[in-house]
Amino acid sequence: MKPSVQEENQHPFATLTPSYVMDAVESQGLVCDGRLFPLNSYENRVYQVGIEDQEPLIAKFYRPARWSDAQILEEHHFCYELVEHELPVVAPVADSSGQSLFEFDNFRFSLFPRRGGHAPELDNLSCLFTLGRCMGRLHLVGASRPFQHRPTLDKKTFGHDSIELISEGFIPAELKTSYVTLTRDIMSIIDETLDRQDGINYIRVHGDCHSGNILWRNDAPHFVDFDDTRMAPAIQDIWMLLSGDRAMRTAQLSDIVEGYSDFFDFHARELQLVEVFRTLRMLHFSAWLARRWTDPAFPRSFPWFNTMRYWSDHVLELREQFAALNEPPLEVV
Repeated sequence: MKPSVQEENQHPFATLTPSYVMDAVESQGLVCDGRLFPLNSYENRVYQVGIEDQEPLIAKFYRPARWSDAQILEEHHFCYELVEHELPVVAPVADSSGQSLFEFDNFRFSLFPRRGGHAPELDNLSCLFTLGRCMGRLHLVGASRPFQHRPTLDKKTFGHDSIELISEGFIPAELKTSYVTLTRDIMSIIDETLDRQDGINYIRVHGDCHSGNILWRNDAPHFVDFDDTRMAPAIQDIWMLLSGDRAMRTAQLSDIVEGYSDFFDFHARELQLVEVFRTLRMLHFSAWLARRWTDPAFPRSFPWFNTMRYWSDHVLELREQFAALNEPPLEVV
């Protein structure tokens, strides 16, 4: 069911009219030239804003009540730290006093330089080698100290809490028994796997390192959108670069690890977490859509969500993941 017009108007993001966005940007001493383009973003709201006599900037307005100021600033500082180590990261713009998180009325926002590029070719093994080298450098910095305010990737938040939400208010009655039984078996495997991982090191990672958050230009990757950065095993940033059948993923992994190992130790024991984290991401994605369904952008962008077809397919995908969790982990050849 889609939100009513009244519900859309009451949503906090309804405040973000073009005039509001430009007023917010101009509160930082800039002059907008009237060009404003909304960019694809659902968790937050992001716009390309034209600036007089300058390159356009990207304005990111944070979803209210999601992150604390300390968590957002820790994300920013991680980006600056990566840039200091000459990593290709698109970091927030800081003002003359070093501030990067700004407020305008009831919204917090940040500004970023505009960077062009395209998604990396993940079927190109040379490209994967280069990605692996950059990822190794990123993790070398990420392992140097922990986050103090950002969250940790954990089975409760991504798994158990997601399943509880879907079970109680979203899964159709005719699929509920199958869903509850299947997810119980899945989480039993995930719980057991994670509980025996005493030697796994949690470091600062990008957290959402899919191809849409990597801009390829000048024969190199540029990492953007650290909004989901958190403490997690290094494999969390690596497994999202793998696709295709087992033979293809093995070849991709080998090229990534070859470049990665030039800068940071790759721990093969983390490979047993690939399907664990893939499954947790699937569970969390459905719960994320459910939690955000009152945001008008979600019914418009994901009209297929919360239909019988969606939930039937979701249960089928989880059955396939249950089988994947019982397969031997990938190996580096």
